[in-house]
Amino acid sequence: MSIPPHFIQELLARADVVEIVGRYVPLKKGGANFMGLCPFHAEKSPSFSVNPVKQFFHCFGCGKSGDSIRFLMEHVGMTFVEAVKELAQQYGMQVPEERATPEERARIQFQREKRDTLTEVLEKAAQAYQRRLKESSTAVEYLKGRGLSGQIAKQFGLGYAPAGWNNLASVFPHYDDPLLVESGLVIQHESEERHYDRFRDRVMFPIRNIKGECIGFGGRVLGDEKPKYLNSPETPVFSKGHELYGLFEARNAIRERGYVLVTEGYMDVVALAQWGFPNAVATLGTACTAEHMQKLFRFTENIVFSFDGDAAGQRAAHKALRIALPYATDVRTIKFLFLPEEHDPDSFIRAQGTDAFSDCVKQATPLSRFVIEVAQEDCDVETAEGRAHRARNAKLLFKEMPQGELKRLLEKEMGFVPSRSYIRPTQRPALPLVKSMKRADHAVRILLRHIHLWEILSNDAHDLLCELPPPYGDLFIWIGDQLSAEEPQPWGVLQETLQESDDTADILQLAHRLMVDEFVSEKADDAEKELRDSLNRMMLEKLKEQEREYLAASDVTHYKTCHEQRLLLQKRINDNLGS
Repeated sequence: MSIPPHFIQELLARADVVEIVGRYVPLKKGGANFMGLCPFHAEKSPSFSVNPVKQFFHCFGCGKSGDSIRFLMEHVGMTFVEAVKELAQQYGMQVPEERATPEERARIQFQREKRDTLTEVLEKAAQAYQRRLKESSTAVEYLKGRGLSGQIAKQFGLGYAPAGWNNLASVFPHYDDPLLVESGLVIQHESEERHYDRFRDRVMFPIRNIKGECIGFGGRVLGDEKPKYLNSPETPVFSKGHELYGLFEARNAIRERGYVLVTEGYMDVVALAQWGFPNAVATLGTACTAEHMQKLFRFTENIVFSFDGDAAGQRAAHKALRIALPYATDVRTIKFLFLPEEHDPDSFIRAQGTDAFSDCVKQATPLSRFVIEVAQEDCDVETAEGRAHRARNAKLLFKEMPQGELKRLLEKEMGFVPSRSYIRPTQRPALPLVKSMKRADHAVRILLRHIHLWEILSNDAHDLLCELPPPYGDLFIWIGDQLSAEEPQPWGVLQETLQESDDTADILQLAHRLMVDEFVSEKADDAEKELRDSLNRMMLEKLKEQEREYLAASDVTHYKTCHEQRLLLQKRINDNLGS
């Protein structure tokens, strides 16, 4: 999504940085500024300053600084677009959506209002569950038996849903309100006009989004009944594949500790916080997703997956590895912690102590080692067949990794010949003038003329461009890095930035060559259409190549998936030609 710069300026002019920061950080007047304890690092004396005149925050301890948008990005973990939308909503402004019709804008506004209403309903229920917990000696004793204190229960907003079919009727006067059904709190019988509570006789774990809004619940039985855990259904405000339990509560601790622990359940998170590990989160009854990874990497570059030692934990670890591989860059650390078979984090700490668990975290298996272990599972490396099987497995795993030194070292360790993209600049052969390179040329020209278009491209499109052979891939990686730190800049400014570095000679030469005397549409809409067309055709070529590779490897499953993707993309290209 491209947001006009003038709108950003107007939004920042209306937003009060003191008000925005003050919602998360207690501030006191100190001269012309407001002071408080920095939310980005641990400190005992306030060094965090907020300037109401310049509308700017700055920490004299860690150096973090910026405006209201930057604060929401750094502290809350929002993307740039999410932060802009959040501020715009707070100050009654409509984010320009140039390609949206009035009907679409009305629909978007309706959805926003619906989400706000649902979170209000869920928050009211959360407060009611908390009150009921204090009234239930059975539920309180259960939590005490799990080693949880009242302070931890309050921190996570733990509650109790009493036994009975319609306890929420005393909380919501209009028990048949469709919002209660839509929020997942109440179930409507399919054949009768009868409503009843979804959660009954369960300890309740409120699930909050990164803004602290209640968006759903997890409920645990007090005994051995099934299901042990019951989650809220998917709703307009709750998606299991996007949310992580405890992230809101853990966000500051994650920054302070420098890493995040990803566990398998609600109780793991709460128990770990009780035992001195407040930097833990949990997936919500589902495997880790790409959206989870992206969200976590907004807070830290170091992730430790913690799995139970049973067979289910091993399966979950394998799934997490495949999700993590595309994010295994040279500057990130991803590890896998495997506890003894009979333990989860809570039981392990109870049995062995916090020091032993800390040692386990430190000794967790790095992704580089785990990917090799997975590649050679069930392979007899004493035979040529076993080694061939291992090599095939490794290649399929390495293929998911981004280009970089880590991938190169792993390929070297497995005895693979380094790919051409790793050849030093002085050794690179001339690039062949194939269609994909010509389209890459065109993509470079468009993006350098209309740099804001990078923001509207999908992650798949970014990966496609960044994985091109050097210097093309290097240039697109550089563009992405620039836009992650700065707002879109015109080509003249980018050119000066390139010239300041000795490491960018190759991509500067490429950019100069492609920007000289070449026509590129000056209209943003036309440029975007041309860019998407080039990318679609490049992706089509990539899918064709992948089909050939999967066929050669007799990988029928991946071949079918790739084939379907190619046919859908081909149809989309043909439809665009006909329109």
